[in-house]
Amino acid sequence: MIHFQNVFFSYEKGEPILKGIEIEFSPGLTLLLGPNGCGKSTLLKLAAGVERLDSGFITVDGHNLWKDEVKARKSIAYLPEQPDLTPYATLNEILDLVCRLRDEPLEKGTEALRFFGLRQVTNRTVRELSMGQRRRAVFAAAFVGSPKNILLDEPLEGMDRNIKKEILEWISRQVESGAVVVVVSHFLEPFTDLTSEAATIKDGEAFHFKKLPENLDEKLALLEDLSTGLVAKP
Repeated sequence: MIHFQNVFFSYEKGEPILKGIEIEFSPGLTLLLGPNGCGKSTLLKLAAGVERLDSGFITVDGHNLWKDEVKARKSIAYLPEQPDLTPYATLNEILDLVCRLRDEPLEKGTEALRFFGLRQVTNRTVRELSMGQRRRAVFAAAFVGSPKNILLDEPLEGMDRNIKKEILEWISRQVESGAVVVVVSHFLEPFTDLTSEAATIKDGEAFHFKKLPENLDEKLALLEDLSTGLVAKP
């Protein structure tokens, strides 16, 4: 469970992007929607501890993200839209580190790299990889172990049809296992059936839709309206 309490954040001093965010992501799949630039990716970065909040609190399973970092971050898997990885580490080194952090055998990292078609480049450094390979490498890291708080920014972007299918099945398994899954995506239809809640950001505030229509067509219509900013408040 990820809980934002009165969170403020800005990239430029005096120009807050998020203003007193109050939201709690519970087990299940939550789609985080809204027009480009509204703050969706920023919210995920804050939840993952990539960006540091200006004020307020973020807790992960009850652990303060910036005061109890080891316990808070251990259960998080984060897929950024732009795959930022240390440029001089090899894929093997990165996945070995992920396996150690999650108390998983090193073979799990090898399996994840193989699944994403990276077996032939495991000894290359990140700077030697294409952008598509870097993105698949980040997702391979998310596949290791059983993280209970999963943050995915455009997880289907740039993936071929077979991998998209596997990703959706993996997300479904995580949801069934009781994980918190928060997804930012322009592809709504693949997630409609799995989605239990939705959230959006409007003028720096978060609005949480905890009850969605049971009818799939009605649910998709609401999600589409949220993605374009036509609906803000539940």
